[in-house]
Amino acid sequence: MRLSPALKAERGKVVCAQCEEALCDLSSHWKEKAALNETPMGRLGLPYSTGEQVLLRVFSCPHCGALLDTETALPGELFLRDEIFTS
Repeated sequence: MRLSPALKAERGKVVCAQCEEALCDLSSHWKEKAALNETPMGRLGLPYSTGEQVLLRVFSCPHCGALLDTETALPGELFLRDEIFTS
């Protein structure tokens, strides 16, 4: 089952759609298992009005490097939690 363009659910696991490596169990928070790159929005080269502390978080597959998701956050904020519902 497709969870997003970049993630699938297979055999109780969250799996990278590109390389099909498992990141974690469906009951775990997959972003904690992804490779993370945080960059202040002001360093991205474009005029953002988000404030100096706002970060762009880029989550990638730790196995193949495929882009899995992005989010913006302040330093120290918890990752946005994607709820996964399966039937």
